[in-house]
Amino acid sequence: MTAPAPTTTQNPGSAQLANSSIRRNLLLGILLPVVVFMVYNTSSLYQQSLQSLNTAYDRSLLASAKVIGEQLTVQGYDELAIVESTVPYSALEAFEADNQSRLFYRVSTMAGELIGGFAELPLWRGRIAQQPPYAALVDFYNGEFRGMPVRIAALLQPVASANGRGMAIVQVAETLQIRESLAREILLGTLFKQALLFVCIACVVVFVVRRATLPILQLSKQLNSRSNDDLQPLKVPPATPVEVLPLVDSTNHAMARLAHLLAHQKRFVRDASHQLRTPLAVLKVQVQSALRGDVEPHQALHEISTTVGRATQLANQMLSLAKVEQLQQSEQAQTVSLTEVVRDMVIELSPLLAEKNLQFELVSEELTLMAHPWMLRELVRNLLHNAIQHSPHGAPLQIKLATQEDRPVLRVSDWGEGVSAAVQARLAEPFVSGVPNGGSGLGLAICRSICDALHAQLHLRNRHGNGAIEGFDAVVEFAFVANTPPASSHAHF
Repeated sequence: MTAPAPTTTQNPGSAQLANSSIRRNLLLGILLPVVVFMVYNTSSLYQQSLQSLNTAYDRSLLASAKVIGEQLTVQGYDELAIVESTVPYSALEAFEADNQSRLFYRVSTMAGELIGGFAELPLWRGRIAQQPPYAALVDFYNGEFRGMPVRIAALLQPVASANGRGMAIVQVAETLQIRESLAREILLGTLFKQALLFVCIACVVVFVVRRATLPILQLSKQLNSRSNDDLQPLKVPPATPVEVLPLVDSTNHAMARLAHLLAHQKRFVRDASHQLRTPLAVLKVQVQSALRGDVEPHQALHEISTTVGRATQLANQMLSLAKVEQLQQSEQAQTVSLTEVVRDMVIELSPLLAEKNLQFELVSEELTLMAHPWMLRELVRNLLHNAIQHSPHGAPLQIKLATQEDRPVLRVSDWGEGVSAAVQARLAEPFVSGVPNGGSGLGLAICRSICDALHAQLHLRNRHGNGAIEGFDAVVEFAFVANTPPASSHAHF
């Protein structure tokens, strides 16, 4: 039988994220402005080239008009002047650039009467600019002659001779084939150079972008080549840009947190399987013994209840230990009154205090911390429960809240027998108890984990007096305080 192919689920936003590319964004961000600039530059160069081309050919048109004007003669003066033109068309051949363009002219009086040239050429009806482009009374404009677009120069030419004086309008028209041909050549040349420049810039940009993003690809390959349980820090590739280093550091930090969580999970599973196996085995033996009738039913139920209670306490403590790690990662701290938490825990455990007839004393200042409420409650509950468990019947027990060097301090003091130096060094380790058969040994381990999460210090030490151990102190020195009002309280139970 062929196994079904594994299916993979994809995050709905992954498709959109997959479309985002650093390389594409860099290339578009660099090359697109370059293209816009090059288009603008090409248009500007082309317009400037056309302007220079028109200026050069307009100067040639003006020269042609002046040559014609110099060939005019006049008889009479002013309004009575009769202007005559004896210009042969061959005189204009020298101004024709090539066979592509042709020149046409018309000489007229100021009144518009034809003197010579091509009568079909429309008479000039414009006006001379106040500042003409040349030192002559000339006007350049575009027109049409015989169905062809032309460029026309209209020159107001003074005519003088020994027999008269007058004015004439000399118009010279040139077809635009040569100008359009040269304009196309200029445009194609400019486009070719700009395209070549763009290709060079694109190649350089692509090379630089590929080289700049290569460390990211190397990091990706490094991650993809790893096994599922390999959470070692990433190795920084050579020549990694400084902009990528924060990403590498953040990735290594996330992998370190993940490794810590996995290690905690493995340790929790290992400890749970090891510690729960014993009470379950004992419970099984007790049930079998009760079924066989080896013990009295009442005694059997009592033993079973005791075993179930210990197993329940162990499971709850192990779950609490796991919850501390979970809350530490969530970082949901808030302002909490430590004084109120202590008072609530004292009320909650007051039946245990009464059962042992302990002389309980609470000395407290109003202290406020930034912490998770559950952590503080669990910390105070475990410290107080541990002190009650190890206190002799009718002995004193004190909780003191105070501020030392601007740091909140919680002190739980009992008057028990204390612990040996060897046990004291390992007292906050999981499943280490201060006395034989004294419990699961998880209470102080939970307190140590909570203190680590709150950046607090837990001190567990014997209290000496008169050269002997007179009790045991559990002291928690917190790192942060949100508010410390001056009010204080003193209570006895």
